[in-house]
Amino acid sequence: IHAGPEISVAATKTFVTSAVAGLWLLAEMKGDAALLAAILDLPEALARAVAADWSPVIAAVGNVGDGSIYTLGRGPGWAMSNEAALKFKETCQLHAESFSSAEVMHGPVSIVDRGFPVLAFAAADAAEGAVAEIADAIAAKGASVFVTSDKAKTATVIEHVRTGHWLTDPIALIASFYAMVERVAANRGINPDLPRHLNKVTETL
Repeated sequence: IHAGPEISVAATKTFVTSAVAGLWLLAEMKGDAALLAAILDLPEALARAVAADWSPVIAAVGNVGDGSIYTLGRGPGWAMSNEAALKFKETCQLHAESFSSAEVMHGPVSIVDRGFPVLAFAAADAAEGAVAEIADAIAAKGASVFVTSDKAKTATVIEHVRTGHWLTDPIALIASFYAMVERVAANRGINPDLPRHLNKVTETL
């Protein structure tokens, strides 16, 4: 991905390269030419992804104060949701929780009120329609819901890059998120490379 050394405590390059390595191994083991082609095209896709306009999310998150944020996903998109929630905490000191879009309506949605920020990660996979449907349902309750799918009708569709394969789509989505969350941290006066209370190397006692 043309990345330099991993210096930041919030290890974004490590996350992306680990995901790419896992997918590359899968592609080679299965002889999946389509997946391998998508992986080889990732540098160009990620360059477009980090330039995606997620300013509506920045504006919504900027109004959260001491409140919370939900991130959603399904399948591989849920892994990106989990990473996004962690990075909101690490780099922005914002409380965020990640849920599967299949589970969020069974309890967690109860605390959602008007303007509550929700970010839904949807790839071009079998779950895309379901993720968009849940995003629309939460948006109908007054939440500020943002989703990476053109299938949404009520939630706000944000710019997203498709990579030509459903397994590499989530990697482009997290790249767009990283570019966005860096700006959120800066707006809050926080250096996202040096989160408080965290060290690059941890000791197991």
